[in-house]
Amino acid sequence: MVTTLIILGVLVVAAIFVIGLYNGLVRKKAAADGAWSDIDVQLKRRYNLIPNLVETVKGYASHERETLESVIKARQTAIDVSGIAGQAQAENMLSGALRQLFALSESYPDLKANQNFMQLQEELASTENKIGFARQHYNRSAVQYNTAIEVFPANMIAGRFNFDKMEYFELEDTAQREAPKVSF
Repeated sequence: MVTTLIILGVLVVAAIFVIGLYNGLVRKKAAADGAWSDIDVQLKRRYNLIPNLVETVKGYASHERETLESVIKARQTAIDVSGIAGQAQAENMLSGALRQLFALSESYPDLKANQNFMQLQEELASTENKIGFARQHYNRSAVQYNTAIEVFPANMIAGRFNFDKMEYFELEDTAQREAPKVSF
């Protein structure tokens, strides 16, 4: 009778331990999924700003059709893509197209002075900062989750319940990794 109670007690403790590990993994995955959702919200805001920006530029630089079309195409690609790696690659392409658009504004002083353009540029810059912070938060959450599913004994629970590694939202554009050059 005592042996049965001891075995039952050990099994209850083991079950509670497994449940605790499982719930911890679920919480970390939910946190990483929530962080990805934060990125998604900021990307949608960015996508909504771009058509207004393109329309403003179009009024001043209509013969720069190639640049405007590349921004529109990159935006649509970013909207249509799925998966974290694909999204990161599409966002890198969109960032490059937007850099070309802003470089174009340097050639048109009237555009650069346009209040609507300046406001859109400011909103886009603010959104880019928010996207950057959301990426950092997501990657931190993904690191915590990936670490949790790889360490012992949680890795045994993760394997049994199909907790898969999450991809990181990484920059592929080496120009974005470099510090900007400032000269006076």
